[in-house]
Amino acid sequence: MNKLSDKKCVPCEGGALPFDISEIHKYQKKIDGWNIVNDKKNIYFLEKKFTFKNFLESQKFINEVGKISEEEGHHPDITFGWGYAKINITTHAIEGLSENDFILAAKIDKI
Repeated sequence: MNKLSDKKCVPCEGGALPFDISEIHKYQKKIDGWNIVNDKKNIYFLEKKFTFKNFLESQKFINEVGKISEEEGHHPDITFGWGYAKINITTHAIEGLSENDFILAAKIDKI
């Protein structure tokens, strides 16, 4: 299999099934430091927290995440402030994780 960061996200408009937990764990081994979390509706997300020296470094990182997200057509939920950023990734159209989520995570890690 190609490196995830070399792949391109594929548009998803629903209809596909989200990964089951075994597939999630298989892909999780291909990314570094991303946690698998689920919400009240049992929808799985990738989540990672990043730390920085100040607000401007956090903002610069988030701007790069935004550029990659636009290029890939796949957009994470982002929280950031002075010295931190938290990224949550899921495929909203299927209410769960797909290969796109892991591709985006791998690309974010290259920033």
